[in-house]
Amino acid sequence: MEAHEEKPIIYTMENKPIVTCAGDQGLFTSLYNSLALQLPKEPMEWRRSYGRAPKMIHLEANFVQFKEELLPKDGNKALLTFPFLHIFWTDCCDTEVYKASVKEDMLRWQNTLRAHASVDWLIVVVESDAKKKNKTNILPRTSIVDKIRNDFCNKQSDRCVVLSDPLKESSRSQESWSSFLTKLRTLLLMSFTKNLGRFEDDMRTLREKRTEPGWSFCDYFMVQEELAFVFEMLQQFEDALVQYDELDALFTQYVLNFGAGDGANWLGSFCSPVRSWNGLLLRRPIDMEKRELIQRGEASLLDLRSYLFSRQCTLLIFLQRPWEVTLRALELLHNCVQELRLLEVSVVQGALDCWVFLSCLEVLHRIEGCCDRSQLEANCSHTVGLWTYATEKLKSLGYLCGLVVETGPTSEDLNRTVDLLAGLGTERPETANSLQSPYKKLKEALSSVEAFEKHYLELSHAAMEMYRAIGRMRSARLVGKSLAEFYMMKGDPERAEEFLEESLRLYVAEGWSLQVTHTRKQMAECQKLLRQTEDYLQTSALLASDVNLTTEERTHFCQEILSFASQPPGPSDQIVALSMAAFAQLRQLQFSPPGAVVHVGAALQLELRVRSLMPVAVHVGQLAATLHFSLEQGGARGRAGSAQRRVDGQGDGVVLFPHGSPLSGVGAGASLPPALELYEVQDRSPSDSSLNSTGVVCKNVHLLLRRHDSAASLDTPTAGALPAAIAVDDGAQMLRAHDVTLQPGDNSILFTAPTGEPGSYTLRQLCGCVGRVQFVQSHIYPVVQYEVYSQEPKLTIEPLSDNLLAGIPQKVKFTIATGHYSIKKGDALQLSNTDSMPILHSRHCSATILSSTAEHLGDSALSIQSSEKVTSISLPPTPPYHTLEFQLEVLCHIPAVPLKLDSERLTNGEVRHRHKSRSYADSDMICIDQKVSIDCPWSIYSTLISLTFYVPFKAKHSLLSAGRRKYIQMCLQNVSDTNFYLADLVLIERQPVTSVELLSLNAKTQQLVFSQQTVFCLWEMRWAKDLPPCLQCAFSASFAPISTSDPRSAFKTYCYEFQLDRVSTIYSVKAEISPASGDKHCRTGTLCGLEVSITRQAESSENEGEEEESTDLEGLKTTKLMYEVMDNSSNWAVCGKSSGVVSMPVAASATHRVQMEVMPLFAGHLPFPNIKVFKYLPHSAVQAIQPDTDSCLENDNLSLLDKGLDDQGDTASIRSRGSVHSVGSGEQQREPQRGLPMPRLEPFSPGQVFNWTQGRQVLVLPATDDHVMEVNIT
Repeated sequence: MEAHEEKPIIYTMENKPIVTCAGDQGLFTSLYNSLALQLPKEPMEWRRSYGRAPKMIHLEANFVQFKEELLPKDGNKALLTFPFLHIFWTDCCDTEVYKASVKEDMLRWQNTLRAHASVDWLIVVVESDAKKKNKTNILPRTSIVDKIRNDFCNKQSDRCVVLSDPLKESSRSQESWSSFLTKLRTLLLMSFTKNLGRFEDDMRTLREKRTEPGWSFCDYFMVQEELAFVFEMLQQFEDALVQYDELDALFTQYVLNFGAGDGANWLGSFCSPVRSWNGLLLRRPIDMEKRELIQRGEASLLDLRSYLFSRQCTLLIFLQRPWEVTLRALELLHNCVQELRLLEVSVVQGALDCWVFLSCLEVLHRIEGCCDRSQLEANCSHTVGLWTYATEKLKSLGYLCGLVVETGPTSEDLNRTVDLLAGLGTERPETANSLQSPYKKLKEALSSVEAFEKHYLELSHAAMEMYRAIGRMRSARLVGKSLAEFYMMKGDPERAEEFLEESLRLYVAEGWSLQVTHTRKQMAECQKLLRQTEDYLQTSALLASDVNLTTEERTHFCQEILSFASQPPGPSDQIVALSMAAFAQLRQLQFSPPGAVVHVGAALQLELRVRSLMPVAVHVGQLAATLHFSLEQGGARGRAGSAQRRVDGQGDGVVLFPHGSPLSGVGAGASLPPALELYEVQDRSPSDSSLNSTGVVCKNVHLLLRRHDSAASLDTPTAGALPAAIAVDDGAQMLRAHDVTLQPGDNSILFTAPTGEPGSYTLRQLCGCVGRVQFVQSHIYPVVQYEVYSQEPKLTIEPLSDNLLAGIPQKVKFTIATGHYSIKKGDALQLSNTDSMPILHSRHCSATILSSTAEHLGDSALSIQSSEKVTSISLPPTPPYHTLEFQLEVLCHIPAVPLKLDSERLTNGEVRHRHKSRSYADSDMICIDQKVSIDCPWSIYSTLISLTFYVPFKAKHSLLSAGRRKYIQMCLQNVSDTNFYLADLVLIERQPVTSVELLSLNAKTQQLVFSQQTVFCLWEMRWAKDLPPCLQCAFSASFAPISTSDPRSAFKTYCYEFQLDRVSTIYSVKAEISPASGDKHCRTGTLCGLEVSITRQAESSENEGEEEESTDLEGLKTTKLMYEVMDNSSNWAVCGKSSGVVSMPVAASATHRVQMEVMPLFAGHLPFPNIKVFKYLPHSAVQAIQPDTDSCLENDNLSLLDKGLDDQGDTASIRSRGSVHSVGSGEQQREPQRGLPMPRLEPFSPGQVFNWTQGRQVLVLPATDDHVMEVNIT
C-alpha cells in the first residue's frame, strides 16, 4: 500500500478517480486486489445535466491512504487530484475495542472531512467468522453496526455497509460483495457527477469573463483541459475531444479578431519570435514540456498549436479515427502559416517550412504506426495531401538553401542552412533510434545537393503514384509540373518536357485556360533549350494568339516566329509547317454568285473573311486553299443535279464557320473535339430513280474515334514530327491570293475559283506562307463546296396556266436551255402538226434571251413557217449556257364522242365504250393527252413532248317520260375554273331518215355559265307513227371565255353525240290506296288496301320480242314480269306478299291487278310506296309453269324462285319497311335453290315503264286514341 501512496500523478489516460482509505490499512490491503478487479466489471448508467444523453460507463478508482493533505484546499479545483470518496475500513467485533480506539479514529476522520466540507464518505464493517470463534464474549454483529450507525449515521444509515467473509467463496460472501460494490459504484458516481457539474459551472463562469481585463487564455486552457482529462479518465474520448475542439475554436476566433483589429492583451505572449521549429510531437500521450510552457504562459503559437493537436491526435487514435488525423493535420499546418502572418510573428526564413515538413512526416509516421500496410494503401487519399505538402516545403527549402541550382549552394546558403538546423534542436529521444525519423530526413536532405535531390524525387514520385492510384490526375499532373520546374532549374529540360507535356494535355482537354497558358510558356522555354525548332515555333504561335498574356509577351512570341521566317533557308532546311489554329480563324466565306453553281468557264469569286490572332500585322506571301475535284455532283447530272450541293450556308451563298471549330481552337477552345461531318446518303432505283432508302454517314469518323490520350494534336506540340496529312500538295488545284497583309482582327481576302472542268470542287486545306513557315489548316469544316456543270441542251414546254383547256386557244411556254451548245443562225425547231391540235401563231412573235444568272439580255423576233405536216420555228443566235424563251398558242379540238369514265353507265342504260381520254378523279375533268414530236438542231433524235388538255365541260343526257310523251334532257356542267358565254344550244337527230321531231323548250339563246355551274336543256320528242327502236342524237353548243374581248368571233363549238335505245313505253303502273271500310281517310295503324295495276301499252315489236322471254301456250303469247312493292322511307308497312311473278299477255291494254294490304306508320301526306317491275327470265332448264286461265289475276302458283322467297319470309310485313332484296340478286342468285338452276331478273330501260303514282301522296290521319300526333311532311 505504501507503493500506491508514494506513486506520483502522471497525466495520462491511466489516471483514475481517487478514493481515500482510512481505518485498518491491513484489512484494506488484503481486499484491494479483489476490489480493484471487480469494481469496473459492471457498467453504470451515467445521467448528466443539461439534457445530455445518458451513457454507460465502467468505473475504476485509485485507492490511496487517507491523508489530510489530499483533501482540497480553498481555491484548488483540480479534478484529477480531488478525492471523490472517503472510505473507513474496520473489522472490529468487540465493544470494548470499539469504544477504546475505533470510535475515536472514526470521530477524528469525520471531523477532518467535515472541516474540508467533504460529505462523500462510507464506513465498511468487515465481518469474519474466524474472529467470532476466537472471541466467545463478543456481542452479535448487529450491536457494533448499530452503534456505528447510531454514532455516525443517524440520518444516513446507508453510509455504513457490512462486508461478510469477503475472502471466502460462499454465496453469502458473493451476495455481500455484490451489495457492497453496488453501493460503492453508486456513491462514487454520485460524487463524481456532483463535483464534475460544479467544475463545469466554474469553468463556464471563467469563460464568460474572457472579455474582462486580466483574463488569460492559458489559465482557462488548463481548466478546460482538466475537464478533458476527466473525460479521458472515464474513457469518454469523444467528450474529451470536444473540449479540445472548443479550445481550438476559441483560440482561432481570437486570432481572427486580432487580424481584424480587435486583439486581446493575452495574445501578446503568443506573438514572441519563434525560436524553435522542431515540429509536432505525436509519440507521447502528453507533451509535458509544452504543457508546462502553456501553464506558465511562455508558450509560442507553434507550441500551443503543437500541444493542442497532439492531444487531439491521441484521442482520435483512441477513437480509431486515424484518417481524420491526417485531414486535421493538413488543416492545422495551413492555418498555422496564416495565423503567424495575422499575429505578425517574427519567423526565421525557412523555419516555417522546416516545421511544416517535420510535422507532415511526424503525422504520417504516427499513422503508419497504428495502421497496417493494406489499410494505408486503401486510404492513401487521406495521406496524399500531407505527402504533397511535405514535398512543396522541401522544394521551398531547396530553393532557399541553394540546393536546386546547377552551381550549388553559396556560403550565404550554407549559413542559412546551419541556422535552420540549429532551430531544430536535438533529436527527441522517441525518434533517436529510428533511421527514418523526420529529423534525420530533413537534416540529411539539407546536407548536400545529391541528398536533397534523392529525398525530393522520392517524395514527389510517392505523391504522384498516390494521386494516380486514387484517380486524381489533375493533382498528379500538378506534382509533375513541379518536378518539371525542378528539372529546368537543374538544367535538364529533356526530362522536364515529359512532365510538362502530360500536364498540358490534361489542361487542354479540360479547358483550363490560364494553366494552359502558363504551361505553354514553360514548354516554349524547354523546347528552345532542346532546339526543337518546329515545336517551339508552334508553341510560340499558340502563345502569340493567347489573350491571357500581355501584349508585350504576345508580341515577343510573334517576333520569334517572324524572325525565324525571315531567315534565308539553308541547303538542307525544309519549310516548317505549323497549325493555323493559333494563327488565324475562319469567320465567313461568301460565294459570288451566291448559288455556288456555275457552268464551265463562268466567273466565280470567293470572299474569305479571316480573323488574324497575331498581335501585330503579318505579311503573308501567299494564302492558298487546296481544292478536291470530284465528279460525284458534277457535269454529267447537269444543273438540276447540282442543286443538291452540300454547302452548309445560307441562301445568300454565305458559309459561317462556328466558334470552337478546329480552326478556331485556341486556349479553351482547343480542347473541343472535331465537329461531326454528317451527310445524307440516298439509294435510288436505277430504273425510275425512286427512293429506296436513305441514311446518314459521318465522313470524319477517323478523327472522332481516335485515342485522345495518345494522339498528338497540333494544338499540343510534341517532340515528334507533325502528321503527314499537314503537307500541302502543290500539284493540286488551288485558290491563291498573293502578298496579303493580315492585320490584327478581321481581314477580307478575294479568291477567283477555277471553273475549267465540270465537277464538284471542295475546299480541303488552307495554307498561309510566311517566309520559311507555312500555317496549314488540314481540315475545313463545315464543308465548303462549289460546283461547275456542263449541261446538255434541253427543251421544255410548259403551260402558262394551271390547266390547258381544250377547245379554246391556250398559250404554252417554250424554254430552251442551250447548255454547252451555241445556237447559230439558221437553227430551227421542227414541230410535227396534228389535226387534233393545230399550232396557232401570229406575225409578231418574239423570243427572250436570258443569261445563266437569269439576267435579261434582249428580245429577238421569231420566224415561224407552217406546212401541212411541219411547223418550223427559226431560233435567234444564242450563246452557250443561256436560256431562250418564247410563247405559242395551241388549240386542242374536243372530240364529239362522249368522254366518260370506264365505270359510268348512261342514263338510258347503255354501257359506254372505252375512249383514249382519261379523267381526273379529283377535279372530275376529262383530260386529253396530245403528243408533239420536235426535231432539235443539237440532236439527231426527235423529242416527244406530251401536253395534257382538259375538257372544260361535262355533258349528260337523260330520257324522261310523261304518259305517252317523251322528253330528252341535256345536263351541261362547267367543270373548269373559267367562266364562259354559252349560246346556240342545238339537239338534232343523226339518222338517214328523220322519224322524230325534237322541239326545243329552251328560252335563252345566250347565257353566262360560271365555274362549276350546271345548265339544263330540254327537248320534247314528237313522232308521227312509231318511235324507232334506236335514236342517234347530236348535241352542240357554242362557248367562249368571258375574258375574250369579242366573244362573237371567239365562239367555239362543243359537240356531244349519244344514242338512245328502247325509247318506247311498254308498261304503265298505277296504284290506288283505299281506306278501311267505314273511313273516308286512311289512319295510322289501320290496314288500308293497295291495288296495283300493270298495263301493257303496245303490242310486242320485233326488237322487243328478241329481248323478252315469251311463251306461246294455246295460242296466247305471254311474258313474265316480277313486281315488288317496297318503301325505303319507312312510311308504310306492307302486309302479306310484297313481290310476285305474273304472266302478262303480249297484247295492248292487257292489265294485271294485284291487291295487298298496307299500313301507314305516320300521319300526314305520305308518298305512295315504291313499285318496281322487272323482266322475269326463267332459266332454260326450268320448265314453264302453266298459268291460270284468268291471266288478268295474280298467279298464286309461283315459280321456284317465288317459293324460295316464300320460304325465306322475304315478303313479311316487317321486312317491307326496309330494303327488300330483289329476286335473283345478292345471295339468292349465288346460292342454288334445292340444287336447281336459278332464273334471273333484268330491269327495264328508262322510259319503258311509266309509273303514274310517282310523286302522288295520300292523306293519312292520326289514330283517334293517340294523345301525341306525329306529322310527316314531305
